[in-house]
Amino acid sequence: DPASGAALGMVADCGVREARAAVRAAYEAFCRWREVSAKERSSLLRKWYNLMIQNKDDLARIITAESGKPLKEAHGEILYSAFFLEWFSEEARRVYGDIIHTPAKDRRALVLKQPIGVAAVITPWNFPSAMITRKVGAALAAGCTVVVKPAEDTPFSALALAEILLHHAANSVKRVSMELGGLAPFIVFDSANVDQAVAGAMASKFRNTGQTCVCSNQFLVQRGIHDAFVKAFAEAMKKNLRVGNGFEEGTTQGPLINEKAVEKVEKQVNDAVSKGATVVTGGKRHQLGKNFFEPTLLCNVTQDMLCTHEETFGPLAPVIKFDTEEEAIAIANAADVGLAGYFYSQDPAQIWRVAEQLEVGMVGVNEGLISSVECPFGGVKQSGLGREGSKYGIDEYLELKYVCYGGL
Repeated sequence: DPASGAALGMVADCGVREARAAVRAAYEAFCRWREVSAKERSSLLRKWYNLMIQNKDDLARIITAESGKPLKEAHGEILYSAFFLEWFSEEARRVYGDIIHTPAKDRRALVLKQPIGVAAVITPWNFPSAMITRKVGAALAAGCTVVVKPAEDTPFSALALAEILLHHAANSVKRVSMELGGLAPFIVFDSANVDQAVAGAMASKFRNTGQTCVCSNQFLVQRGIHDAFVKAFAEAMKKNLRVGNGFEEGTTQGPLINEKAVEKVEKQVNDAVSKGATVVTGGKRHQLGKNFFEPTLLCNVTQDMLCTHEETFGPLAPVIKFDTEEEAIAIANAADVGLAGYFYSQDPAQIWRVAEQLEVGMVGVNEGLISSVECPFGGVKQSGLGREGSKYGIDEYLELKYVCYGGL
């Protein structure tokens, strides 16, 4: 438990031998599972969804216990997780191929979609339930089997998801899809509505105590609106953020996952301050314990500081002042990663220009929360391969087969 430091239990420490055994077992299962009808696969995924909803309170408490996430957010994650199973239970019935017309009268060309085989699913600790269902739901719907390797910091959520499925529903070559990290820019142009931008910044930065891969990592604010935004942002942080144990009612900011994560935030803050940044609010470890850090806002941040080119994964919001749209785009695109990006503007022409020029896989325009079951999640550059969720998520687990049928 990151909040108390208490051990929650013991799990197996598996190695290469166990991994190979798991893959062999998964392949044997795949040989049978790929022959199961789409209707049956759909039914099983729907059953798993129902079981998650029935057990949502217990599953949420497991998330809070092992990750420190506020219980309210943990409940939200369980619903989000379950919705992926519901979505892919429906997508399982919609895996269609194509018939292609050819110049030859005696030929027909078909394109089939077939499951790729065993998928290795490696998930992070910050969303220990949702990152499993988003991947496993798509794989099972496609007709694949999976071997799941959950994060060592949060193994019990994965075990709980497997347990409810096995206990209640079991009677019935390698493809890589990676969603990696990002340095999400959050740009505020002079034309933006300050209140809307602050609300978006709060949602984008401080969800899960800043420990999401799509959290805003650097705030680029145009000179004309800079002071008003920083003032309103600081006031909103002081008014709305409460640090505490995730099980305590009213907590919005739980502990970080471990002390190493706290040390990283602390290092970035100290580096920025030593190079001229100003602490507007926060800036140090929280008195609650070794895994807590104060929500922190920095201004006078420059591009030579660690926090502008190193993913923070914590409650730190550094603000960089800029003058022109071109300057903001250049700063935002300087990173070698490109998962998500956000910007606030009331200028329609600017909105289209910036949305098209940002080198990211997902863009939030006047919106700080962009994740959705129905929409494709993924990045560009070094932020991963493929897409998850949406109708495109199942394609990662399917192969195309072209069949030319002649002599007709």
